[in-house]
Amino acid sequence: MEPYRIKVVEPIPLTTRPERQMALERVAYNPFGLRADEVTIDLLSDSGTGAISADQLSAGMNGDESYAGSRSFYRWHKVVSDLTGYSHLLPTHQGRAAERILFSSLLKPGMSVLSNTHFDTTRANVELTGCQAHDLPCAEAKDLDSDYPFKGNIDLVALEYALENTHRSPVAAVLMTITNNGGGGQPVSMENLHRTAELCRRHGVPMILDAARFAENAWLVTRREPGYEDRTPRQVSEEAFRLADGCIMSAKKDGIVHIGGFIGLNDPELAEKCHGLLIATEGFTTYGGLAGRDLDMMARGLIEVTEPTYLAERADIAAYLAARIREAGVDIVERPGLHALYLNAGRLLPHIPPHQYPGTALVCELYLRGGIRSAELGSLYLGEEDEQGNPVRTAPYELVRLALPRRVYTRSHYDHVADTLADIARDPESVHGYRIVGQSPILRHFSIELEPVPSRN
Repeated sequence: MEPYRIKVVEPIPLTTRPERQMALERVAYNPFGLRADEVTIDLLSDSGTGAISADQLSAGMNGDESYAGSRSFYRWHKVVSDLTGYSHLLPTHQGRAAERILFSSLLKPGMSVLSNTHFDTTRANVELTGCQAHDLPCAEAKDLDSDYPFKGNIDLVALEYALENTHRSPVAAVLMTITNNGGGGQPVSMENLHRTAELCRRHGVPMILDAARFAENAWLVTRREPGYEDRTPRQVSEEAFRLADGCIMSAKKDGIVHIGGFIGLNDPELAEKCHGLLIATEGFTTYGGLAGRDLDMMARGLIEVTEPTYLAERADIAAYLAARIREAGVDIVERPGLHALYLNAGRLLPHIPPHQYPGTALVCELYLRGGIRSAELGSLYLGEEDEQGNPVRTAPYELVRLALPRRVYTRSHYDHVADTLADIARDPESVHGYRIVGQSPILRHFSIELEPVPSRN
């Protein structure tokens, strides 16, 4: 059962199908454009969408809003220092601010960053500096049905080759995303982290963690990796942070807060560069664009997130929804992680070609039938077309992510999600594809405009 009881509730919108149809048409079939009061179950993101605890709310009441040197900062600093062990800690308003500041300070045009998988904003912040972001996922990640326990790992052979052949594009950093969000929410093993750190040290390249979901990764390590059965998630987390030379983090995930993030570094020269950019663009070093109350709530959240009872319930609800979805006849990326489930839209809707975006088709159908908002991770997110709309590059898989907000929805809410999927799976050929009518050159999925492709029947 959930290791908490509900103290405050919020009504959720219950809309009709005609209302949802009108809403989809108004936003050009892009779920990012929907108003929150048009969404019944919101699984678009787990970023900043969780429920804070009574202790977090209480901590926020003690927030010190001094511009410089606030008590909140020093309370936050001690918690993050104890967890990560880094010498230099800089708060930011969220993860993409940490990415921008770190990459602007670390990268020079023509360099590259290697990763198990960059997520969308991370890749964009690398490329905006004039550098290249290269993904090196392990071979096991290609089999979506495999129950291999650590499909979030980086390919160590490919990594070593890339580090030894840097004559064209010097490697500025290796970024390890834990868990691997762009790779289906899959965890990274401690063995893989240790070996990656060793390769990085040998070649003089810093290893940086994208630690947005460090605690969930640690939980899966304690459940799946030999030798870690008797470790606590806190102990595994501390070990992971200390293997790396630094980290960037969106605390909106495993900080269980609505806003916040940070940069952690050991290199004093790099930290000084980040320090200057932080002050110029985010705020003074002791608040980094955040209110003092946000720092205090983040500090408390970073303690709560490694508690075994919290993580066990999070894993259990994800496993429960995964089982219900399989029963509905819909395949997911196996094994399920904690923060999201990834639906195999390409397999469910094989009649829709990649350039008509089966993931988007499933996203729209979920909303139309059940008021459920989700996110496409397929050829709309990763693909490319020419000026006539013909596919130049398609994604290897057409996925839909159901992100699970922390401490927000109950089993009956997730039953509604599974029942809606079951309804779609009974007649998948009734679902039609979409085509692009307007897009942005950067991170197009946030603002893209689409229209339905008429059925041939």
